[in-house]
Amino acid sequence: MSGNTDQRFAAPEAFVEDVGTSGGVLAGRGVRLVAALLDGVLLGGIVFGLMAASPTISRLLSPENPSYFAVHWSGLLIGLPLFLLVQGWTLVSRGQTLAKIVFGLRIVRTDGSKVDPFRILGLRYGVGYLTAITTGTQMLYGLIDALLIFRESRQCLHDTIADTKVIKL
Repeated sequence: MSGNTDQRFAAPEAFVEDVGTSGGVLAGRGVRLVAALLDGVLLGGIVFGLMAASPTISRLLSPENPSYFAVHWSGLLIGLPLFLLVQGWTLVSRGQTLAKIVFGLRIVRTDGSKVDPFRILGLRYGVGYLTAITTGTQMLYGLIDALLIFRESRQCLHDTIADTKVIKL
């Protein structure tokens, strides 16, 4: 070949923006923890109230086999609909749980766009709820999920699965 450079093999000259950094300022780890705890206290309080009000619900939510690897369908069958009833509308319409509204946080796609209902309910929250089928899998998932927030991207496992991030408003 002579000194001609074949343009088909030349490096691209276009500017490519890193999509992980656009679309808002990432929420801090501490405020995300406090918001998650507040959401948990809210749902836990409702469950406690239902259990106190109804012996049937109390029996359903009290596992017969306390083993870490026993299957607990009742918690999943009651917990998921309750979560959707309490948090579903604000998650789908605003990308926020009730505690995220209080603390001025929002869930968005990593490119900053709005999260669609399947991604936020199915991937971001649904996968975690499916791990609750046994206490052991729920504990393992929860530990890995929480520890991953210490990455530079501040994305927990559920954020990575759903391609989301939490930003400050």
